[in-house]
Amino acid sequence: MRSIITAIPIGMIVLTACSTVPPGPAVPGYVDSAEVVQAQPLYRSVQVPVPARECWTERVVQGGNARGAYAGPLVGGVIGGVVGHSLASGRARTPMTVAGALVGSSIGQRLSAASYRPPTLVDVQRCQTVRRYEQRQQIVGYRVDYRYEGQTFSTRTQRHPGRVIRVRVQVDPVDGS
Repeated sequence: MRSIITAIPIGMIVLTACSTVPPGPAVPGYVDSAEVVQAQPLYRSVQVPVPARECWTERVVQGGNARGAYAGPLVGGVIGGVVGHSLASGRARTPMTVAGALVGSSIGQRLSAASYRPPTLVDVQRCQTVRRYEQRQQIVGYRVDYRYEGQTFSTRTQRHPGRVIRVRVQVDPVDGS
């Protein structure tokens, strides 16, 4: 509450000081219209980023299931070992398990060799978007020639003025001496 009470007199002092500042010198003259003779655009060169798509062809290796080359003999060996172990009894169980694993592994090798496909080279198209820059002309203003009271003047404007342009006419007295 105390800060609000002290802020009010300070604000009043600032407002009073701003309102007592004398205005600047008045610009003598008046506003009139003049005929636009010519308005030429003024350009500046700028670089503008433009996305472009670049594509190329790559050769890649496809196929060749090397992982399957080990799976067939491994699975066949396990199955053959289980079958050999279950068919034998007593002292013949160990040699039958080993023989079943070897036969199963051999069968698994033949089956996986039959499904093997060698790797091949294939052309694949790859694309990416890149940023290129183009030089373009950008309008930065207009050079305007206008006629007022029979005389031609030039100025520069931000926008195209149209058929007429507003001008400030100032009259300065010339000392008679």
